[in-house]
Amino acid sequence: MGWIRNPLIQFLAVVVVMLVAVAVGTSLLSRRAADDEAINDARAVTTVLARSVARPAIPRGLVDGNPAAIDQLDRRVLNRLLVDRVRRIKIWDARGRILYSDETRLIGSRYGLGAEEREVLARGGIEAEVSDLTKPENRFERQLGGLLEVYTRIHAPGGNPLLFEAYYSRSDIAVQRERIFDRFRPITLGALLAFATLTTPLLLLLMRRIRRAGEERERLLQSAINASDAERLRIARDLHDGVVQDLAGASFALTTVAMRPRTPSDVSDELTGVSRSLRTSMRNLRSLLVEIYPPELHTEGLEAALTDLLAPLPARGIHTSLRVGDVSCASDEAVALAWRVAQETVRNALRHAAASSIEVSVGSIADELVLQVADDGNGFDGSAVPAGHFGLRGLHSLSRDAGGRLRVESVEGRGTTVTLTVPHR
Repeated sequence: MGWIRNPLIQFLAVVVVMLVAVAVGTSLLSRRAADDEAINDARAVTTVLARSVARPAIPRGLVDGNPAAIDQLDRRVLNRLLVDRVRRIKIWDARGRILYSDETRLIGSRYGLGAEEREVLARGGIEAEVSDLTKPENRFERQLGGLLEVYTRIHAPGGNPLLFEAYYSRSDIAVQRERIFDRFRPITLGALLAFATLTTPLLLLLMRRIRRAGEERERLLQSAINASDAERLRIARDLHDGVVQDLAGASFALTTVAMRPRTPSDVSDELTGVSRSLRTSMRNLRSLLVEIYPPELHTEGLEAALTDLLAPLPARGIHTSLRVGDVSCASDEAVALAWRVAQETVRNALRHAAASSIEVSVGSIADELVLQVADDGNGFDGSAVPAGHFGLRGLHSLSRDAGGRLRVESVEGRGTTVTLTVPHR
């Protein structure tokens, strides 16, 4: 599953999501734009039909319902009114009576006008709405399917305000909407595809540079670590081969002098005390050497390293316990991480916990190395790492990088248990 973390794969996935989102968004917006465009077009056509075709041709007797006037208007303009997408024509008076329609069965019928229709009759303007085919005045349009009705005000020859109403097929609007959508789609999706095509090579180039920079940083860091290890090894060797050996020799010499029969008892006691002090200092120095430069864990053994780590604690009145199982299957990196976690955890117990007992256990369970360090110290709120414990935060990060888990369980006044679980490889 490592390919999921590849920045290029992530970028292409984002591009695909954007393409889908843009396609859906463009579809919705284009349909809305097409609807608006179709409605505006219907408004424009209705305005032309009402003012330029119907109004000049209205005879005087139409308002009175004169059959001859109706027939005259029908012969003059019917063919010019039912053009393009127009499916029905109605002309109303202010009382809701249909004065003229291409559907002759509606002529003379009276129906209540809606608020919008009365508003247009009173103040003018033009309105459009989806036709309610359940209304009785629209009963003859039901077989035509969905319709859009657009109405505006005109005037009869005597000045009477009339409502001119034209009906348009919504299927025609849908066709126009698809035409507009087809014009939008290549522009939007093509632009996004072009963007992805242009940016992908740039992303690849940037990834190569970032990878090279990361490799260079890693090389420099490794060089710094190697140099630091070499310097710490030199210091540890100098101390071990010099000061530690000198202290050991002085301790043995003092012990030898103290045990001579000719040495006065009071002097012998003093020499024995000094020798004991030197041995204590030597043990502390050996523990310091372990901290300065830990042993080669797979050569000298993790158990030996942990033993040296815990060695100074009994002198401080701290009871220690160490259990080490078989860790031969674990990699050098896993063992080194276990040592690092144990070292930092024991340090924290000494500095912050005021513990009287520290127990360390390490072993293998299935294909994982498990380390547990427990103390009976002060503890802390287990929901958060205490301020200043940067070492624990670093250990969490190191554990994640190694594919492991670090769990810290602590209760105030009841001690702390740190458990590391890391794969052998």
